[in-house]
Amino acid sequence: MNAHEPLLRAMFDAAVASAQPAVCVPPYLPQPPAGRTIIVGAGKASAAMARSVEASWPRPLEGVVVTRYGHQVPCEHVQVMESAHPVPDAAGVTASRQILKAVTGLTPDDLVLVLISGGASALMSLPAPGISLDDKIRINQNLLASGATIHEINCVRKHLSAIKGGQLAVAAQPARVITLAISDVAGDHPAVIGSGPTVPDNTSAAQAEDILARYGIDPGVNISRHLQEQKNNTPVRDLPKPDYRLIATPAKALAAAAAIAEKAGYRVQILGDAIEGEARVVARQHARMALESPTGTVLLSGGELTVTMRGTKGRGGPNTEYLLSLAIALEGAEGISAIACDTDG
Repeated sequence: MNAHEPLLRAMFDAAVASAQPAVCVPPYLPQPPAGRTIIVGAGKASAAMARSVEASWPRPLEGVVVTRYGHQVPCEHVQVMESAHPVPDAAGVTASRQILKAVTGLTPDDLVLVLISGGASALMSLPAPGISLDDKIRINQNLLASGATIHEINCVRKHLSAIKGGQLAVAAQPARVITLAISDVAGDHPAVIGSGPTVPDNTSAAQAEDILARYGIDPGVNISRHLQEQKNNTPVRDLPKPDYRLIATPAKALAAAAAIAEKAGYRVQILGDAIEGEARVVARQHARMALESPTGTVLLSGGELTVTMRGTKGRGGPNTEYLLSLAIALEGAEGISAIACDTDG
């Protein structure tokens, strides 16, 4: 076993624990409303978040959330549905319709608690009118393989969606809407996390067109027509000031990991929680820093790396490519160990 493996594992466990719904959901729950409580949500941790709400909520509640296949957690009052990630499928369309149905016909006395975590954008995949699921799947696959950032991918997703970019909040009016979000994106911006289903959006369809063009992705007839019709529009520009609560973030996860390393006697350098770029390029940069750092140093970073696929075959993702590129760049240097991992879901 690698001598550093126990430390790396302990740091990873601490980072994940900081984002566990049982820990991070209860402190951010509001007071119950005079009317109904509706729980909706999407993400790899949405079912666990819903169960945490159920365990802490003193009044009746109901609702529906969608999570990734294999991430279902049993809930008593909230329906848990499953769909595909990172490429959407028909089950995500069905789940999105159920979510919109759950928030329809409410009153100002009602509360909609929206639970968002990593993967929400792909899992909640209801296309805008005139766009087919096949259109969305093709565009999503091409974007994921292009090296586009999550900000760029979610900009396009919002403009092809009937639920993202503030449209869920519009459907819930006039009920009070509160969002609890586990951030998995660089910068923790509510409009980017899960493609911002409950917050106003300041991107335009023209920007979505530019992103597709920049990465050489053919939008096809339906999407091209849709974006042209919406060219200068945002999905939802104006909403009442959102009540948006970030309950777990990359910065908090890094701080938890750093505390473990410092307790073990290491000096910690946090490189940032919003690092973006090609996984192989960032890995080479980190390898150089590791080789130049004094013995007993732990380098920590968070963010959203990307991979550009060449050809039609490939395995793994940003974490795998990062570690392989790091190993190549280190050229067998002694005494350096690394872990690349995710906390969302």
